[in-house]
This record gives sequence, structure tokens and C-alpha cells, in this order.
Amino acid sequence: MAFNIDAVDVLVWGGGTGGVAAALQAARGGASTLLLTPGSWLGGMVSAAGVCCPDGNELTPWQTGLWGAFLRELERREPEGLDHNWVSCFGYRPTTAECVLQDWVHNESRLQWWPECSLKEVERQGARIQAVQVAVANQRQRIACEVVIDGSDRGDLLPLAGAAFRFGWEDQEQWDEPSAPSRQRLQSDPFFRNQPVQSPTWVVMGQLQGNPLAWPEPERNDDPSPARLPAPFKQACSAFGLTKTLTYGRLPTGLVMLNWPLHGNDWHQRLERAFGTDAQAEALLFNEMQQHSLHFAEALRDATDGRLSLGRAFPSDSGCPSPWLAPMPYWREGRRMVGLSTVIEQHLLPQDSDHLVGKPPMDDSGTLQAIAIGNYANDHHYPGEDWPLAPKSCRWGGRWTGTPFSIPYGALVSADIDNLLAADKAFSTSHMANGATRLQPLILNVGQAAGMAAALAVETATQPSALSVRALQMRLINDAHAPSAVVPLWDTPWHHTQWRQRQIRALDRHQLEPASLQTHRAGAIWQGWIHRDDQGGFRFEQKGQESIPLITLEPAVHDSLEQIDASRSVTLDGIRNPWGPWLRVTSVN
Repeated sequence: MAFNIDAVDVLVWGGGTGGVAAALQAARGGASTLLLTPGSWLGGMVSAAGVCCPDGNELTPWQTGLWGAFLRELERREPEGLDHNWVSCFGYRPTTAECVLQDWVHNESRLQWWPECSLKEVERQGARIQAVQVAVANQRQRIACEVVIDGSDRGDLLPLAGAAFRFGWEDQEQWDEPSAPSRQRLQSDPFFRNQPVQSPTWVVMGQLQGNPLAWPEPERNDDPSPARLPAPFKQACSAFGLTKTLTYGRLPTGLVMLNWPLHGNDWHQRLERAFGTDAQAEALLFNEMQQHSLHFAEALRDATDGRLSLGRAFPSDSGCPSPWLAPMPYWREGRRMVGLSTVIEQHLLPQDSDHLVGKPPMDDSGTLQAIAIGNYANDHHYPGEDWPLAPKSCRWGGRWTGTPFSIPYGALVSADIDNLLAADKAFSTSHMANGATRLQPLILNVGQAAGMAAALAVETATQPSALSVRALQMRLINDAHAPSAVVPLWDTPWHHTQWRQRQIRALDRHQLEPASLQTHRAGAIWQGWIHRDDQGGFRFEQKGQESIPLITLEPAVHDSLEQIDASRSVTLDGIRNPWGPWLRVTSVN
């Protein structure tokens, strides 16, 4: 690999999910692009951190952009499919995700990738970054650039660039966020000093020996407090039982992603060591996190008499400390850039019971500023009890899902550096909003928008801070590789024939007629009866068999289920997941 580049149009620091997406999109947009990563794997939380059961954006209207393209490529490459666990409708092996991302990167002629870099210096003149200096292959390299993108999980570039950023909690008085702590509590309670960011996890992989649902009862050990689980992990299974704990993150080939929040392997102690300049302190933190996760895996192995062993998921070239430990931790939060606009909790909450769509981001003229869609239900990880959060979920398609919201372009643009964009979790949000904006699908599409913006800025000789948001939106909607939605339309899935036209009409604030119902059929054929329960769910029954929960991700199927006549036999296309357990319906015939 040649390390002789002196200047590029777009420089992306960090191999996070959003950083890789930004580099891909900048190159596809025509800009010469250099991606610098600290490790030898790409993708951050979708691969290198081992978080291979994505949360959020699961409904087909939200499966757009690079997230949708990534999901469909995973479906193509995983012979066993993706429906293997109950925390997500999608589960894949980290090596599969890494192969997808590396193939995409290597296929872009305008994109070069330098792995195993360390960030040394950011050269800034006034409100612009002029160049970035890195150490790579025992050399110090200076690369001049037109646009810089921080695509790291922790916002690594921000302090070196002198960019304003936030770290830790904001009080309720600042933005009137309903779930934020009061100023008095924030100043007096040591919890907030000891827990400045959400707790990270070092994912460890397990390997199931056989099918836990077929284990004899003593081995299944579904007692909610297994006697053989030692402290501090005894409470880890208290809510669901051991079998549900093991199948929470089940992946193809029986791998298990151990990323368990409830008294599991989240890490809570002295997290400030990950955000300082003391490399030795950071290394000690990382070792503590790894050992904690290994102890959790060993406790589960002992509780199952070895039916869960350590799983080989990460090859030696990933830079991981062992085949079962992810190459990097899963960071839920880090530094958050101060942007031209800031996403706060109120922007994410449902506005009414009919549309359940978060407040659309607009400028002073009433023009929509949205560039990416998320829908995850706000979720924060700390030691102790769950943090009380304002509700933002609804019942849809027989399951609970988060209500959708939009990210404004201004949240990606630094407030004080004209040519600096954020592409990963470091974009401009409040601490409370970060709990809903940090997930893999949304971050893929935020990164895509940042990369598209960078390429458009280079093409038009415009600073990212002065870019036409409408031009960016149109390029996202019309992208040749991965068209990305900017307006959340519940009734318009990614495969709808009028998808682009409806996105543009919604962007223009035109009244939309209900979409024609179109399905995307997949799975086996099932025949039986559907029954509605009293909690907004559905069950599917076949003659002589026990009924099972029924869910869907398709608007057309959701509409059919809402009108179903239980006395009539139906024929379905669907995919059975015994771990959910559910039958995921793709069409009703």
C-alpha cells in the first residue's frame, strides 16, 4: 500500500459505521477521498465492535440509503438468513459485515483507505481545517484537504481541531427536555460525575452447542435466577431466564453476541479514561472491560454445563485480542460536536397519535432540513435501574417499534469550523437525544449524508456550512447506489414504485394521498388463521398446532392485519423465527 498522498478533496478520520459510510458516499459523489482508521477493520459497531443485531429502522419504510443497501447485501451473503434472535429482526456474523464494507471500499476508485493510523495533529487556520497529520507505517504524513469528516465513535478529531463539543449531561433547564435531570440534581448527585456518558460494552462472542429450545429442562435452566450464575451476574437473567438471555443476540451458525445490558457486560467504571491523553490509562480500561466480558461469558458457560462456549468470530487479521473478543468496544456515546443545530429530545418525540412523527426540522423560512431518518425508541445504559425516559414507541405490525424522527443537516456541521462535518455518533445532539440517535442504521445514513454533503461542497466550491440543503436532499433521494429517504412516510416502503416521487412531494410539503399498497414477498407459504390479542398483537394458528406471535415490517401487511377477519383462513408468505418467537409476514394473499 502506498502512503504518498499529499492532498485530497475529502479526508475522513475514524472507521466507525458513519465514517465508512461517509467515505463511500464522498467517493461515489466524485470527490477524491482518504479514509483513515485506527484499526484494521472497518465499520465500527456494525462489525469491528461486534454489535451484529442492529436496532432501529427495521420497518421497510425506514430501510433506505446505505442502511437498506447494507441490509440487503447481508441477506444475500448469509445462507441461513438474518432472523435468528429476539432483540432484532436481523442478525449476521461480523465477518460477513466486514466483507461487505471492504468490498464496497475497494470498489471505489476515488477512495483510498489507510488502516492502522494514529491521529497526531489537525492544522487549522481561522474557521477552516487546512490539513491533518497522522502516523502510519512508521511514517508521519501530512494530508491537505478541502473537507474533513470525523467518522469516529468517540469524536476523536474534535479536541485536536479545537472544535466546540459537548461531553456528559445537560440539565433540564438548558433545553427543557422532559427526561433530563434538574440542574440542582446534576450538580449535587455524584452519579452524573461518575457516569458522564452511556456505558459501553466490550462484545464477546459465544457459541451455542445445539438448540437451546431442545435442551432438556435441567440444562435449559429457565429459572429466572439460575443458581449457578455467580455474582455479579446472577441478576442478568432475572427478567427473561437463561434461555432468553442466550438467544437475545443469536447469530447465524449459532454464534451469540453477548452484549447484555441488565447486570451483564456493560462497563460503568471510570469511563473518563477513554477520553483523555493517557494511553496507559486507556489500555488499563480496555483490559478491565475485556476481562469483565470474558467473566460474563464464563459464568454463562458454567450455568449451561458448557452448552455455551466461547465462539470464534474474529480472525487474527482483525486486530482483536482473541477470536471471541471484538477488536474494539461498543461505544454508545462520546464527545458530541456543537453543530449549527442540535437535536434534542423533543425533536424525537411523537407529535400526535395519528402520524406519530417527530417534529420535522425546519429553518426560519419553513423549509425542511431533514437529511436522515431514525426511529429507535430512546434507550440509555447506566448502572442501576433504567433511566426514566419520555415514551416514543407505538404498536405497529404486531410489535413495538420506535416512532420516526428526522435529523437536520445543521446537526452534522460544526458551528465554528466551516469545513468540518460529523458522520458518526459525534454529530450534534443532546445527551438525552443520543439514546435514540446512536444506533447502527441511522448512523449509516447520517454518514451517507455527511459524505454526500462533502462531495457536493467540493463540486460546487462551497463550504459545507453554506451548502444548499435542498440540493443535498435531492442527491440523497436520487442516489444511484442507495437512495435515501429524508421524510418519514409510514405507508411507503423502500421498494414502492412511487418511492422517489412521494419523497419529493413530501419534501415540497404537498398533501399526499395514501400510498398504493405494495408488498415485497419473501419466505415460505403458510396457511391458517390470524387472531388479534387485546394488546395490539396478532397470533397465527394452524390446525392442531400451538399459535405463535405474528409480526410484519411491511405497511401493506400491517394494513391487512388491521382489517383481518379471524373467521377466514388466510395464506401468508413469511419467515419463522423460533427465537423471537414469531412469524414475520411479508405478504397476505
